[in-house]
Amino acid sequence: GDYGNAFGVPTVAGEIYFEDCYQVNPLVNAMSAGIVEVGKTISATSYGPGNPVFIVGSATGRDGIHGATFASEDISESSAEKLPSVQVGDPFTEKLLLEATLEVIATGAVVGMQDMGAAGIICSTSEMSAKGEHGMIIHLDLVPVRQQGMHPFELLLSESQERMLVVVKKGREKEVQDVFDKWDLNCTCIGEVTAGGRLHFYMYDELVADVPAETLVLGGGAPVYTREFSEPEYFQKNKSFNIDSVVEPSDLQGVALMLSGHVNIASRKWVTNQYDSMVGTVNMSTNKYSDAAVINIQGTDKAIVLKADCNGRYVFADPETGAAIAVSECARNIACTGAVPVAITNCLNFGNPYNTEVYWQFVNSIKGMGKACLKFNTPVTGGNVSFYNQSSDEGPVYPTPVIGMLGILENKKHHTTYDFKKEGDVILLLGKSVNDISSSQYIVSKHLRKDSPAPYFNLDEEFQMQQTLHKLIIAGHINSAHDISDGGLFISLLESAMPNKLGFSVANNDKIRNDAFLFGEAQGRVVLSVNPENAGAILAIALDANVPCQQIGVVSSGEVSVNNLSWKNINEFSYIYNSALGNLMNS
Repeated sequence: GDYGNAFGVPTVAGEIYFEDCYQVNPLVNAMSAGIVEVGKTISATSYGPGNPVFIVGSATGRDGIHGATFASEDISESSAEKLPSVQVGDPFTEKLLLEATLEVIATGAVVGMQDMGAAGIICSTSEMSAKGEHGMIIHLDLVPVRQQGMHPFELLLSESQERMLVVVKKGREKEVQDVFDKWDLNCTCIGEVTAGGRLHFYMYDELVADVPAETLVLGGGAPVYTREFSEPEYFQKNKSFNIDSVVEPSDLQGVALMLSGHVNIASRKWVTNQYDSMVGTVNMSTNKYSDAAVINIQGTDKAIVLKADCNGRYVFADPETGAAIAVSECARNIACTGAVPVAITNCLNFGNPYNTEVYWQFVNSIKGMGKACLKFNTPVTGGNVSFYNQSSDEGPVYPTPVIGMLGILENKKHHTTYDFKKEGDVILLLGKSVNDISSSQYIVSKHLRKDSPAPYFNLDEEFQMQQTLHKLIIAGHINSAHDISDGGLFISLLESAMPNKLGFSVANNDKIRNDAFLFGEAQGRVVLSVNPENAGAILAIALDANVPCQQIGVVSSGEVSVNNLSWKNINEFSYIYNSALGNLMNS
């Protein structure tokens, strides 16, 4: 598309999910990842009495004032009147600031640096000072502004974007000034570091605020709340769900066609084509079919792998299990590329925490996320909590703890994709088959049932399956790997077959229902395609690791066959899958 990318960072991965609960309060979470050389980082800290404090980047305006408080209340009809609370972004200026920041760090003249996020100047000055156990004197009237007549509280709380607070080594101010002048950015000394831990803010030499830095930061004097929470009635109702209460449809092909064009499953190209995925020339997965984005680390054998995941319906059904699934699915997608997961960040999106049932969802989501992160050895390196995502009419959104995970591909030659490579390859199902259709898109869309628990999930089984998958990829035994998630086995097979216009012939060899076999979303499973001569060795390796693995079919030239019944050609499924979202958005 014509979007371009002024910031110079490719858009490589993402998650798009539709549910009625997001209609009034849609969620938009963004994650970015970078590479830094060891020894070339700068801390967000402040120390050294007399060291000057600079504000750099854009001028400060009234946009973003009360941005944090705007995000801490329910959406209502009056919310539109508070749009000045929303920051005005300028990605091109942000790019200039990024380049200038890297250059000024390289001078060695910087003591510490922090961006200005929520609560603006008051946040960055207090956090940097608290970390360095020092204070600051700040002259607010020296802050470059976009609007005249701004009050001290507005200058302190504005969340105008593209700004940094920089503490500079005294005597080296000109080096810093020259860098930002080169990039045509504001660089203004607004104060200095002081001994002790207090912040003194002046406006035209009048003291307008005197506060201890430690009091304002988490872990310091900020209060810690222990809130009440209560289990919702629906949770026990979900747990009593019985699969036998759902009649298995006779027209399985009709269900497959419906799911292929479902808004939560169909191709996202209508959206992703509007972004620039190739700027910077490091994206290894744009023209390859990876379960996660693979980013080249130039000059090495390695690549980093990125994935974002969360199925809010799973988390609503069972917050602890659903949040653990979000982490595990990220890890599974990364494992399918041949990489190893190493860390996560998150954005925890929930309704009003004063609602005891919402807070119960939050507490249990944290538990599930924590268990999964401990299992996969993926520390939570950062994140965000977004409460009050609800409206008076629609109520709270589904609990949506979006997980962004990073993995490391040690050798790029092991980069594995999910597309079937050639006719005649054997299709294997790695992982445990279960008679389960809980919380699947199938049961919600076909049977209109929203009263089931989260899909089958066993953290230990998931972990062991992924470990085995990694061994198989490193050994060079497989041609493709694709996880089973939304839409179940059939959608995974379809997505693997479409890229090279191949088909598949599969059969249900388990003592489970056909709808569970094809459309159930039980976790911990991956579809593999392998050379026929490798199938025996793979089955033996899986058996030795105590991971279920079975042959379920073969790759065909283009036909789709299920349980010995011929279905539509792959091209017909492909048309539905690739055009559904675009047709909906353009209608």
